[in-house]
Amino acid sequence: MHELSGFGSPAALIFWVALCVAIGLISGLLTRRAIPSWYASLRKPSFNPPNWIFGPVWTTLYILMGVAAWMIWGQPVSQLRTYALAWFLIQLGLNFLWSLIFFRWHAIAGALGEVSILWLAILATMVLFWELHPLAGWLMVPYLVWVSFATVLNLAVFRLNRNR
Repeated sequence: MHELSGFGSPAALIFWVALCVAIGLISGLLTRRAIPSWYASLRKPSFNPPNWIFGPVWTTLYILMGVAAWMIWGQPVSQLRTYALAWFLIQLGLNFLWSLIFFRWHAIAGALGEVSILWLAILATMVLFWELHPLAGWLMVPYLVWVSFATVLNLAVFRLNRNR
């Protein structure tokens, strides 16, 4: 198989995108029952998006994340590349964990603390990606923006539902 634009093989691209999308699908399957029941019963701020928006947004973000990781994977092997991919996997695990904490375990405050750590892990990943390939860093920006919004939303839901 030929390398594409120096980023890695098409098989590697499929792997990284599939990994990210699979994390989203699995977390969705594990938490979907809470959406029409527990989550629907929560008080939410006026800026809470409609439920239908989350699927397309997260799918797009997971694809962008996978492409960014693929770009880094295709860089020459180095300690920086290893750190960047390690941070990528850490933030991906934290992303998965947030859904469980919030939707499955109904721990709104715990999810708020965890999403703050996730935000920092995404930032660290982005910085490392930028050092190796600026476009890979830029592909992580929409994800950081969305998680920033999700953090504010998590805080608002926490404040509106303190007594639950």
